[in-house]
Amino acid sequence: MKSFRLSAAALLVPLALLASACSGASAAGQGSNTDGEGSLVLNVGDQKGGAEALLRAAGELGDLPYRITWSTFTSGPPLLEAVNAEAVDIGSVGNTPPVFAAGADSRITVVSATHGDSAGEAILVPTGSPVRSVRDLKGKKVAVAQGSSAHFQLISSLGRAGLKLSDVQVTLLQPADALAAFSSGKVDAWAVWDPYTSQVLLSGKGRVLTDGRGLVNGLGFQVAAPAALADPAKAEAIGDFVERLRRAQGWVFAHPEDWAEVWAKETGLPYEVALAAVKRSNGTRIPVALDDAAVASEQKIADTFAALGLIPRRFRFADFVDTRFNKDLPPSTTPARSYGKAS
Repeated sequence: MKSFRLSAAALLVPLALLASACSGASAAGQGSNTDGEGSLVLNVGDQKGGAEALLRAAGELGDLPYRITWSTFTSGPPLLEAVNAEAVDIGSVGNTPPVFAAGADSRITVVSATHGDSAGEAILVPTGSPVRSVRDLKGKKVAVAQGSSAHFQLISSLGRAGLKLSDVQVTLLQPADALAAFSSGKVDAWAVWDPYTSQVLLSGKGRVLTDGRGLVNGLGFQVAAPAALADPAKAEAIGDFVERLRRAQGWVFAHPEDWAEVWAKETGLPYEVALAAVKRSNGTRIPVALDDAAVASEQKIADTFAALGLIPRRFRFADFVDTRFNKDLPPSTTPARSYGKAS
């Protein structure tokens, strides 16, 4: 890959797009199974450069037996709020938003999973930082988005180093604000995920202190509304939608450059950053079963946040899981795909 450098100002623009990508998608079909022409409508929650872009690039939207209404959200938590409100039938999120939603007793059901490389889940420090180990973070300011996968990764990384969350000065910031704070030296470290990790690394302004390998489960989920799953027609459409996403993920792994080009166009990321993120994490995802191991790893996340008082109650994660779409998928612990040294 050719040498690539970005100024802090250049970094902020595409990342701000990722953090503020909320659309006024049509609400047609919401509250009803069909549109004005009698076609079944599946209301799908999405994020910028997410499922719609992926399915379109992989050629999976050409023969739908139903119509999709897309609604775009800034991140997983507001998407799951829409699922809870039954404004959205299904949507993609990371491993932690379902824990916070379930902890708030939201009406959500996890219906499918993927497993990816956790190298993109990282704690970053400025290139010239004197911090050389996680233990060196004691007393330092660390930016992280509350309730994100990075939040759990930070807690786990500190724990492995013999530190508690209270041993660092946690600064709760969404990615665009965290990047500004990181670039200006207002925080000493930033716990974040791809494509932000790849963007900072390629800018030359930061390095990885530690990543999520061996600490976080690397799972991502499709989460559906229980009411949609209770409707036979909607449930059938959800099953079809999940299968299309699984095929599309295989296409991404086989065509990283093509997907990086689409992803860059959709999000405003530089192509080099998108490709690096695809090979580090995004393209490594493999569809896996929602099995006991997946539930147990999510239960660990839930118990950790409950013990810290970051979610209001303890609960059984298994109560928020529907395994009907597992089919013959491999176990959730199946190793992620890999691009070799490029990943």
